[in-house]
Amino acid sequence: MWGKILKSIRKSLISLQQKCMNSRKSEVDSSVSVHGVQWANCKCCIEESNCDHINAAEGASNVDAQRDANANSSFTHAVINMVGMLIGLGQLSTPYAVENGGWSSAFLLMGLGMMCAYSSHILGICLRKNPKLTSFVDIGKHAFGSKGRNVAATIIYMEIFMALVSYTISLHDNLTTVFLGTNLNLHLPNFSSSQLLTVVAVLIAMPSLWIRDLSSISFLSSVGILMSLLIFLCVAATALLGYVQSNHTIPVLHLHNIPSVSGLYVFGYGGHIVFPELYTAMKDPSKFTKVSIVSFAVVTAIYTTLGFMGAKMFGKDVKSQITLSMAPEHIVTKIALWATVVAPMTKYALEFTPFAIQLEHALPSSMSARTKTIIRGCIGSFSLLVILTLALSVPYFEHVLSLTGSLVSVAVCLILPCAFYVKICWGQISKPLLLLNLFLIIFGFVLAVMGTISSSQLLLKNLQSHNLRHKE
Repeated sequence: MWGKILKSIRKSLISLQQKCMNSRKSEVDSSVSVHGVQWANCKCCIEESNCDHINAAEGASNVDAQRDANANSSFTHAVINMVGMLIGLGQLSTPYAVENGGWSSAFLLMGLGMMCAYSSHILGICLRKNPKLTSFVDIGKHAFGSKGRNVAATIIYMEIFMALVSYTISLHDNLTTVFLGTNLNLHLPNFSSSQLLTVVAVLIAMPSLWIRDLSSISFLSSVGILMSLLIFLCVAATALLGYVQSNHTIPVLHLHNIPSVSGLYVFGYGGHIVFPELYTAMKDPSKFTKVSIVSFAVVTAIYTTLGFMGAKMFGKDVKSQITLSMAPEHIVTKIALWATVVAPMTKYALEFTPFAIQLEHALPSSMSARTKTIIRGCIGSFSLLVILTLALSVPYFEHVLSLTGSLVSVAVCLILPCAFYVKICWGQISKPLLLLNLFLIIFGFVLAVMGTISSSQLLLKNLQSHNLRHKE
């Protein structure tokens, strides 16, 4: 069974990433070609699902089914890919968030899941408006021109960079537990054993940034998905096997913690930057909304279950990563810890791919493929070293993750999709739907501002405390 699932994941991810590579080869211009017929800037002259101009050219046929003859991702593959894109560090921090926010904050978690599922749905509608749109950045350009493209690209790269810092902090924290008591004795006064282990792990993962073979990258991605599922199963096994008495009382609500907790929650739903590629890779893109509903329902159920399970198991002692709260002597804990170590190491190549594609596209066409690969690899390696330095300098997982969620993930998940949709479909959507999207934009801004301020203050406070302890 696992072999079939792994094979399915690899096949669909190869198709998805090949589509992503091909889609960057040309820019979105001011017209749309439909079977050789040019329509000048056909921009939202349509109802919710169909374009009159395209319908006139296509008759009664579905333009989504004709979008790309090479698209071969089924409904199941699309769900697996979307769930895999969403599940990651978010599941590690959910128990900590539920405990610190109170059990009623789970309604915020579920509400954000529904909001993000809706924003995924309207991204699909935006893509349906213009068959040449293939990426999140393309949608931004179609909605707001070059300014929209630049804003979308900037936020995407910020999210990738900050997410990789969070992954590296997680790698460091779990390596510390895995090799608890290990002393390398290398006589390097500025590095602890755990930091040296993290450096070694990152150096082992660094060659993956030089990979251009899509099959290899998709394999790393599928391994990361399986590691996330394994972590969930290990936490559940800890409770079922009675290693921990799940009898702690979860507080009702800690209102003062909600701003920072909201950043942790929304980070777990931050996969929208790749949803356009998922859409264009589908055999039948008209099912994209169903894919979004099923995927977000599954992810929300996992997050909510794991959140309550971890909070009940460990109470106030729950760590920012659930794996760090588990007793290290148990075999399920060792499996979970190693899975949490392996997962970040599989993420570097996949997370770096969007930037690498844009980088190669920006290089002169006269440059050889080998030279482009060298430039790509060197820039990727340098970026990873910068990320490693930041991760070791700011080892506060929960605050960095919360800041990432509040500062950039809210924009990617709520603000930008709703803004794109309103701009592209202005005058074509009903007043209630317009008000809903405006509400989500305002709600997203409030979460972003409050969460960024709260998580930044907590991060600075911890850094100051850390510096004072070192001076003493």
